[in-house]
Amino acid sequence: MPGTAVSSHAPRIRWHIVVFLAPAVLVYTAVMILPLFDTLRLALYDEVEGQRVFVGLENFRTLFGDPNWSRQFWNALANNFWFFLIHMAVQNPIGIALAAILSNPRLRFSGFYRSAIFIPTILSFVIVGFAWKLILSPIWGIAPGMLDAIGLKSLFAPWLGREETALTTLALISVWQFVGIPMMLIYAALLSIPDEILEAGECDGVTGFSAFWKIKLPLILPSIGIISILTFVANFNAFDLIYAAQGALAGPDFSSDILGTFLYRTFFGFQLQLGDPHMGSAIASAMFAVILIGVCLYLFGIQTRIRRYQL
Repeated sequence: MPGTAVSSHAPRIRWHIVVFLAPAVLVYTAVMILPLFDTLRLALYDEVEGQRVFVGLENFRTLFGDPNWSRQFWNALANNFWFFLIHMAVQNPIGIALAAILSNPRLRFSGFYRSAIFIPTILSFVIVGFAWKLILSPIWGIAPGMLDAIGLKSLFAPWLGREETALTTLALISVWQFVGIPMMLIYAALLSIPDEILEAGECDGVTGFSAFWKIKLPLILPSIGIISILTFVANFNAFDLIYAAQGALAGPDFSSDILGTFLYRTFFGFQLQLGDPHMGSAIASAMFAVILIGVCLYLFGIQTRIRRYQL
């Protein structure tokens, strides 16, 4: 219509966002995305008479169909699940309990306690693995003497040298090293709870442990969910501690073998075993699939229920 000015503004491109994100995207693509796709590609090939030949899913058929390969894979996968379950059942509940205790404003020296619990997380896997191997050694370790001092020497056993206890012992060592991470995350979540909510609970007579169970715990469920999925991803990518303490063979008799050590031996070779990059890539692809399925189950299952619970 005459006299009516119609102004159309094209959406502006915010170049500053592109500029700031570009370095991170390029680095992440170079060190994560491209190697991931190259690993998936390598799993579809094999070496035949010195030539790289496309074989499709043949490496995966060998991994899951050949008795020798499948036995090792399912053993490593089962050990990985046990490693993860111990962290979920021991590490995270202890981290939540420590965070609840340390968030008490009446607790003295809470900063010192937080630092002391968190320090092991910054130690090298090699140092932790070697140190605990020395501590638990039945020959020169200090564990037998410490148990003897309190009258419990009869309970000592070469836990790292027994098939039935090696993996559980290593998982508990990992719990000792990383319990500070869930503790700090839950501690931060507890401090973010508004004081008005807690004061309202006190007016209704909800205090102490009852306040934590009925008020604080429901409010920190999203943080607990994030810690759970981080624990899942970290444990199914685990390698360093097992390798440092038990070596690439993950002894005794592969009882502490997990997907990470199985992948290492297959891809790079070990002792008289020659490396096979193509089968190693197939194992890495299977690891990626397991982690991806676990993350998707969390995002589309557990996280959705947590949001409904909050609403």
